[in-house]
Amino acid sequence: MAKGPVWVTGAGGAIGHHLLQQSPENRQVVGWLRQDLDLLDFKRVDRFFERDTPSAIIHCAAMSKSPQCEAQPEEAHAINVAATAHLAQLAETIPFFFLSTDLVFDGEKGFYLEDDSPNPLNTYARTKCEAEALVAKNPNHTIIRTSLNGGISPTGDRGFNEQIRAVLQAGKPVSLFVDEFRSPLPAIVMALALWEMLDQGLTGLYHLCGSQRLSRHAIGKRLNERWGYDPSLLKSTSLASYDGPPRAPDTTLDCSKLQALLSFPLP
Repeated sequence: MAKGPVWVTGAGGAIGHHLLQQSPENRQVVGWLRQDLDLLDFKRVDRFFERDTPSAIIHCAAMSKSPQCEAQPEEAHAINVAATAHLAQLAETIPFFFLSTDLVFDGEKGFYLEDDSPNPLNTYARTKCEAEALVAKNPNHTIIRTSLNGGISPTGDRGFNEQIRAVLQAGKPVSLFVDEFRSPLPAIVMALALWEMLDQGLTGLYHLCGSQRLSRHAIGKRLNERWGYDPSLLKSTSLASYDGPPRAPDTTLDCSKLQALLSFPLP
């Protein structure tokens, strides 16, 4: 095992936070927040990389909210593609884990396998797909596509569950699609799986998400069964009535390739 620390970018997000919380005792980990290291300041990133000589990088940082990416496509490309390309180049000879998304698919069939052809429908998905292609040029690097990740984040608003709960807690209605399907996964499970993958030295492309197909509305309903807010605040809506950037109806992933290598079942 290389002596340098493992870099975790996006440490303020749910996944990055849990990667730090669940890091193995034999791993030194450095978590980066944007205010501490702007990944678009390439010269500064170079200096820190030379200082730390990391043994691996788990790259979680991204502009991940689709509406923001649509409104700021150039910034989305810079953060999601250019910053990723720069880190991957620095990490040419060490493990580099890039977190991508199920949204690289158009959602026409669901339960996508790793070798299914991507067809991204929006700016966020397109930037992730472009970044995937850059990372895949290095056979020693790893691409992990995931779905909705829930959990506790340091700021309390990064997990999809935190965002839904904030609306319900304020006594406001939240509209959730009954015909848009994802494979949600707790961020803590995501973190445990990523550490196992790094320990095993896995490279290539893997799908990592929950094993169950759930609509956004079903997810909200199950969460609220625990929280106990007014159930009438959960409103059903359909993609047919949605007026906005294209949305993929079913981007559930088949995780059997990775599941065969993990020591625990994906929930």
